[in-house]
Amino acid sequence: MSDQNFPDDRTPDARSDAEQPADHARTSPVSAPDAAATPRADATIPPRPPLPGAPADPGPAFHTQPTQPYGQPAPHSGAPAFGQPFATTAAPESHDRSKVGGGKIAAILVAAALVGGAAGVGGAAAVGSSFVAAPASQSSGPSSITVNNPDSVNATTAIATKVLPSVVTISASSGTSGGTGSGVILSEDGYVLTNTHVVTLDGATGDPKLSVTTSDGRVYAATIVGTDPTYDLAVIKLTDASGLTPIEFADSSKLNVGDQTVAVGAPLGLSNTVTTGIVSALNRSIQIASSAAPESEGGSQQETPGGRTPFEFDFGQGQQTPSQPKSSIAISVIQTDAAINPGNSGGALVDGKGRLIGINVAIASAGGASTEAGSIGVGFAIPSTVAERVANEIIDNGSATHGLLGATVGDAAAAPGATRAGALINEVSSGGAAASAGLRNGDIVTEFNGIAITDQVDLTAQVRALAAGSEAELTYVRDGREQTATVTLGQLQQ
Repeated sequence: MSDQNFPDDRTPDARSDAEQPADHARTSPVSAPDAAATPRADATIPPRPPLPGAPADPGPAFHTQPTQPYGQPAPHSGAPAFGQPFATTAAPESHDRSKVGGGKIAAILVAAALVGGAAGVGGAAAVGSSFVAAPASQSSGPSSITVNNPDSVNATTAIATKVLPSVVTISASSGTSGGTGSGVILSEDGYVLTNTHVVTLDGATGDPKLSVTTSDGRVYAATIVGTDPTYDLAVIKLTDASGLTPIEFADSSKLNVGDQTVAVGAPLGLSNTVTTGIVSALNRSIQIASSAAPESEGGSQQETPGGRTPFEFDFGQGQQTPSQPKSSIAISVIQTDAAINPGNSGGALVDGKGRLIGINVAIASAGGASTEAGSIGVGFAIPSTVAERVANEIIDNGSATHGLLGATVGDAAAAPGATRAGALINEVSSGGAAASAGLRNGDIVTEFNGIAITDQVDLTAQVRALAAGSEAELTYVRDGREQTATVTLGQLQQ
């Protein structure tokens, strides 16, 4: 489905805690392993050796149970050393791996719209989902990386060869509606990570028919394990799958602006497509209109965060338009200039070692209300640290948790007599996380875990990126003096 931005489920960072149901049992965050960490001692499968000639850093393992790790791609013989000639153009072989424990089937939450662009920001730009309406016949493509001149192979060719077996094309349909998106393989037995808007046709259905095609042409039926509309992520499970090649995760928190990026997916239904670019910005916050997010309650909670116009999804030809989005979500993303187009949603954004740094989720378009024109060099991906945590929780529990600050916030820069930007705390909920940390009405939050906060969308996106029960350090200004506080986040109701 076209890459759309979902605005935060609850744009002002807080419904009062009184409005939230009792906390669920799971309140602690799932930590992402350090990219440079050694493999877990309790892993039953050894880490995948690096490609010949490539750095030895294996990246973090993706796992849900101590005895059933996954996320480290199986070794294969088809990848050349970086910068070295190819010996073959055949697709890499698959190897058996330990199966991952089955996750519970969660109630399917309806997600936001289906195919393409949206309302502009200040009339200048729009963001849409990257799920594209396309017949299944358009999803076919090469099953391997084509090399016509082995003497001039470059690093991108090697990266693509490593990543391609771990990326799939997803076709979703319901009645007369349908479209294609992308996904990344998490386990050898068929867990796949993608976007909520891909598997729900942008909120049009909670019971889609899913067909998944691997890079080497195998086709599987699939079912939804769980969706997370708050960060537009979902996990599906392929039926009777085995021998698949899991993606390798990197630690997205260690990225630098300017780092190499490679996007792999099925833009416009063209599977096995590879594009390159760099990290254009980090910790970018975007707001997206969403049919899947919980409805806002109370007048103040229906404010547009920071005065930003929520991006909305455009719809492709022949698609049924879902219900009007009733809310929005705010998410923190990696910005890249790698070409991302409708259909790339849910696919991989990887680093120079072929490790996952983000799940492609949205694109921007200039001067219009549609992303049909395609990439203009502004694309967005959900960081791998967030994607890994959410995927682990979905597989373990059928759903994921998100933080709640327990305060209604606005834009400090928009307040009368404003002297600085930040997220202005308008009202602290009694007994909530903000109140427990000593925050008061009128405080201006300027940093969250070391990340600059310029408005309430920034704060909401950062709070939602963490699991319920996570601790975070806030920097805030009160009466002209800068102070810090440690807050233990509550749990957002979804």
